[in-house]
Amino acid sequence: MTPLLGLAARSAWSRRFVLALTVASIALSVFLLLGLERLRADVRESFTASVSGTDLVVGARTGGVQLMLYAVFRIGSATANLRMDSAQAIERHPVVAWVVPISLGDSHRGYPVVGTSDGYFSHFRYGDRQALALASGRVFGALPTGLHEAVVGAEVADRLGYRGGDRIVLSHGDGALAANDHADQPFTVVGVLARTGTPVDRSVHIRLEAMDALHAGGYAGALQALQPRQVTAALVGLKQRSAVFSVQRFVNDYREEPLVAVLPGVALDELWALIGVAEQALQLASALVAVVSLAGLVAVMAAGLNERRRELAILRAVGASPRQLLGLLLIEGLLLTLAGVVAGAVAHALACAVLAPWLQGRFGITLGLTGIGADPLALMGAVLAAGLLASLLPAWRAYRLSLADGLAPPV
Repeated sequence: MTPLLGLAARSAWSRRFVLALTVASIALSVFLLLGLERLRADVRESFTASVSGTDLVVGARTGGVQLMLYAVFRIGSATANLRMDSAQAIERHPVVAWVVPISLGDSHRGYPVVGTSDGYFSHFRYGDRQALALASGRVFGALPTGLHEAVVGAEVADRLGYRGGDRIVLSHGDGALAANDHADQPFTVVGVLARTGTPVDRSVHIRLEAMDALHAGGYAGALQALQPRQVTAALVGLKQRSAVFSVQRFVNDYREEPLVAVLPGVALDELWALIGVAEQALQLASALVAVVSLAGLVAVMAAGLNERRRELAILRAVGASPRQLLGLLLIEGLLLTLAGVVAGAVAHALACAVLAPWLQGRFGITLGLTGIGADPLALMGAVLAAGLLASLLPAWRAYRLSLADGLAPPV
């Protein structure tokens, strides 16, 4: 086996230019397969980690996925609001530990503005139930001095260069029109949150009362805003996790207004079910790229077989058996596939290391850099096995070549 391995390596090196193109195509397919698998797994993990300490998300009656998207991920908008007295009624439920109301709808230079309470910074959890931490500064102060103070996420601070003491102007809606700016009520940045890899990084946080004050006539309407009447949604934490379904029924059956309470994990499962078809389509596209690359391997080896008939005949003349020629071609195919798999895995690792900060800052997706998991290893093993199978056709043709075919090939 060792002589055959050395012979296969030297033979491949003599045809290195053509074979390098084949290796590159296999490497590209492996890169796409591993990249898609890593992105798929890390996107799911990032979404799941965005709200790990909340038992229920409550909002006006709507779909569970839609509620999660706008209340947690700041995607889309609410069709209706939740009355503040309803949120307070939920908070008075015997097994409810805390309720954090949030109010959405405004933005700052494309980043969502979140109106909330002090409890947001003490109760909100992400990742492995990690609490929010400040990279610098403090949270907004007590009323009335803290009415126009803001705490910004890590991405907002990094991309816009904000530090404590900077003055910012918020906008109504998406801020597409300059006329929607609340220039008469500037806010002062008093704190910057540490990076979390969640939508928190891309948010500007202000007091719930400040959100109402923006639309109630500024300081003249601040006294009215001290008691917000409506919020967009509420995050709910329970004293006993086992009571989650009873509280969910309490909210869903609430008579004062139509409400819905969703379990974050269940809503995320529904979301994955919705986008599962797209995931499968991407995986199929990557698999087709791998098939085309392996077909190229077969084509290169089969096309080169005619040119190598004399070489194979000489090997037969010096004592090599048909089985050894079969093994030689299989080893060559396996070496080429292995080289492509290794090159693709290295390129994938380098791309993850280079693109991780950009994906984190631009999309809030945290790429795992802790090694290769079981699924990627299985993918690479499948490509290797497919490469070995792809080598069977040219290897079988070499096995069937007679000594005379190589010494006197037909014209």
